[in-house]
Amino acid sequence: MLYAFNKPFGVLCQFSGEGETLSNYINVKNIYPAGRLDKDSEGLLLLTDDGRLQHKISHPKFDKEKTYIVQVDGQITTDAIKQLERGVTLKDGLTKPAKAKIIDEPGWIWDRNPPIRIRKNIPTAWIELKVTEGKNRQVRRMCAHVGFPTLRLIRTQIGDWKLNGINIGKYERL
Repeated sequence: MLYAFNKPFGVLCQFSGEGETLSNYINVKNIYPAGRLDKDSEGLLLLTDDGRLQHKISHPKFDKEKTYIVQVDGQITTDAIKQLERGVTLKDGLTKPAKAKIIDEPGWIWDRNPPIRIRKNIPTAWIELKVTEGKNRQVRRMCAHVGFPTLRLIRTQIGDWKLNGINIGKYERL
């Protein structure tokens, strides 16, 4: 079995622990996340009862491309996008080149609870970023490295699996 879950902000990617966890949203027994999504991030999380599939989805050696839409602090530049595309050097090494582009704010996006902080004199921008690695908080660290801290991070796709309009906090069997 494989499930797609649209993880809300603030939810831990585990079934037990302090605060909101997957058990607050998912009532299917014996499934486990295939990979992680930070508590501060939203969007697509895949869950399965198949250990081999879980490994194939989450292990870095399989280079599964993950797509994120990212709201950043400031009006991102083409130079910053080029840096992301080349790869950036983080404390744990050089990232693989990413696919990056500036996008308009998606019309389908849901309100976040709590809302992001807004500063009147500093604009925000949206980018789409595709990476094949899964370093800890990689997308956030990459954006900060090029001078544009992340305000909101939503994963929309893992490999061929897409969020496909699943409502926030809901899941579907694939």
